[in-house]
Amino acid sequence: MTILLKNALIIAAHSQHHNTRRDILIQNGKINKIASRISSDNAKVISSDDLHVSIGWIDVGTVGGEPGYEHRETLTTLTAAAASGGYTAIALFPNTLPVVDNKSSVQYIINSTKDHLVDYHPIGAISKAGAGEEITEMIDMKKAGAVAFSDGQKTVSKSGLMLMALQYAKTTDALIIHTPQDNSLSNGNTIHEGEVSTSLGLKGSPVMSESLTLDRDIQLLQYSDSKLLLHNLSSKSSVERVTENKDKKLFSSVSYLNLCLTEDAISNFDSNAKVNPPLRSEDDRQALTKAVSGGKIEIITSNHTPVEGDLKKMEFTYATPGAIGLQTCFSGIITHATKISVLKIVQCLTTNPRKILDIEIPNIEVDEVADLCIFDPSISWTFDDSSNLSKSKNSPFWNQKLKGKVIGVIKSKSSHFNNY
Repeated sequence: MTILLKNALIIAAHSQHHNTRRDILIQNGKINKIASRISSDNAKVISSDDLHVSIGWIDVGTVGGEPGYEHRETLTTLTAAAASGGYTAIALFPNTLPVVDNKSSVQYIINSTKDHLVDYHPIGAISKAGAGEEITEMIDMKKAGAVAFSDGQKTVSKSGLMLMALQYAKTTDALIIHTPQDNSLSNGNTIHEGEVSTSLGLKGSPVMSESLTLDRDIQLLQYSDSKLLLHNLSSKSSVERVTENKDKKLFSSVSYLNLCLTEDAISNFDSNAKVNPPLRSEDDRQALTKAVSGGKIEIITSNHTPVEGDLKKMEFTYATPGAIGLQTCFSGIITHATKISVLKIVQCLTTNPRKILDIEIPNIEVDEVADLCIFDPSISWTFDDSSNLSKSKNSPFWNQKLKGKVIGVIKSKSSHFNNY
């Protein structure tokens, strides 16, 4: 297929065409020409009022469903949702059934997705079955293709196990990804301890449930001299601690939901806004936004966590936390986190995560294989049944109008385009 992008603003700081408007001709999966004006009689023409193009986005810490939770998400539906949201790569958390905790399960993910439009990079579990008790064969998983190690959305509560994981990872120059949360302090809930939880009469999770674990992790990192990504920070306090201890081996990410929404989103007991980490105060949201804009937080995640409707329709206290996010990440930020520039958003979705995970970075140059995301920050659309490609529907943005739309992705000889 021949595809022609017309008058697209190129957002790729490592390209000589960065921040210029160009026509881009893609033929047989490769960028054939980049120029001010290109004509082609047989090309599929992609145009829009404010067309933008970057390299394809990558999501870190995506939660899928297959194997074990195919009623929530399959690898096929996950690929469709990712491509629709602008992603050409996923670093997949190990929280499946069984957990991705050995080389065979790593190879299963790679082999099952080798023909998919989206590249899959498995993240191997730190502990066997994600139970937080016994270390996995991390070296074997690294050799099999794991790009990092994590217990995913589960916190490693035992300091000895966390230290051992950091030390094992160092032997292969691998990255540990950890979600800091002290479950003994979070009151068994994933809502912020603040004004809204008090007004609703609900026990909440205090900020220190995150910051205490984060402090421990930083100390263990400094002791082990390994590499650590503190995943999906949610509080001003955590931002301050990360900033104070910043070095070349400490990284952090934030869920786009914590940049877009606050605890007010649960004020009407909307279980789709019950997520992990919890949506916190406006001060926390502002601090996270500033940290992204200032480069203190390097990665924005979709925090994609599919959950079936029955587990969301329960009484709020018992509803399972989580929200799908691959298709609404970019739009949510453009709509609600307006202080973050498009350039910074793209950087946090493309080059930063690839550098941290040591994954090859595509480029937008002639003769390069196409690995592109095409989007328009000015288009408005509604996320609903007609646009959702995930198998689940648990989103705080369901049936809401959003600004900023992904038009499509091109990955080698494959592509996906949304209606626009």
